[in-house]
Amino acid sequence: MAEYRFFQIDAFAERAMAGGPAAVMPLDAFLADDVMLAIAAENNLAETAFVVAKAPGVWDLRWFTPLLEVPLCGHATLASAHALYAHLGFDGPEIGFDTKSGRLTVKRLADGRLEMDFPAQPPRDVPMPEVLADALGATPSRVVAGPYLMAIFETPQQVRALRPDLVRVNQISGGATGGRGNLVCAAPGASEGFDVVSRFFAPGSGIPEDPATGSAHCIIAPYFTKALGKPELNCFQAYPGRGAHITTRLVGERVKLIGRARTVIEGVFRL
Repeated sequence: MAEYRFFQIDAFAERAMAGGPAAVMPLDAFLADDVMLAIAAENNLAETAFVVAKAPGVWDLRWFTPLLEVPLCGHATLASAHALYAHLGFDGPEIGFDTKSGRLTVKRLADGRLEMDFPAQPPRDVPMPEVLADALGATPSRVVAGPYLMAIFETPQQVRALRPDLVRVNQISGGATGGRGNLVCAAPGASEGFDVVSRFFAPGSGIPEDPATGSAHCIIAPYFTKALGKPELNCFQAYPGRGAHITTRLVGERVKLIGRARTVIEGVFRL
C-alpha cells in the first residue's frame, strides 16, 4: 500500500471554511496521469495539486479537477505554496513552480499573505451571445473574452443573484472562446466595499461553480484596472456561503495575486 502526505487548504481565505478548498499532495515523482485524475476525483474538490521537488526552491506543479488536468490554477498554487511554507519546511524568499503555463513564483509578504506572479490575460471585446441573457437569467452590460468568457454587470447584487443554466453556459462560453465552456461574471463592487465582485462558473472543467479562481482574476485584473483606473484591486469572489478575498496588482504583462491560506485537513492518502 502506497502512502502520500495530504493537505486540504482553503486558499484566498481570511478564515477556515472560506475561500477555495484545494488538495495538495507532495510527491517524489508524478504518478501516472490516470492515477492523479482518479485521486482528484476521489478528493472531489475543484482542484488537486501535485508538487514534485525539482531544484532548491523550485517544484514542478500540476493541477487536476475531478474531470481533467488544467493548464493554470491560482488557488491551488496558493495552497501549494502555503503547504511548502507551513508544513514542508521551506523558508526561502521565493518559491518557483514550473507548470504547463511556464514558471510561476510565490513569495511570502511581511504581513503573512502570499503573493503569486501570474501572466495577465487582457480580454478582447466580443459580440454579446444572443442567448446568454436567457442562460443567466440576467442581461450583462458588456461581454469580453480571454481564455474564459466574462460577462460584465452593473452591480454586485446582479452577480450574486445569478442562477445560470450551466449546460447552456458551457455551450455558449465554449463557442465564444473556442476553449472550455467557463464563464466569469463580474461587476464593480464599491457598494459592498470592494473594487470587484465576481463569480466563476466552470462547467467546461467539471466544476459547476468554483469558490476561488486565481486564473479568472488574470482577466479581471487588466479589465477592471483600466475601467476603474486603479492598479491594485480589492476583489471578492462571492461563492454562496464562502467568499474569497483576492487582491490583484497589475505590473506590466503580469498580475500579482495576493491572499491568505488556511490548512483545514492534514493526513495520509493511501492507494
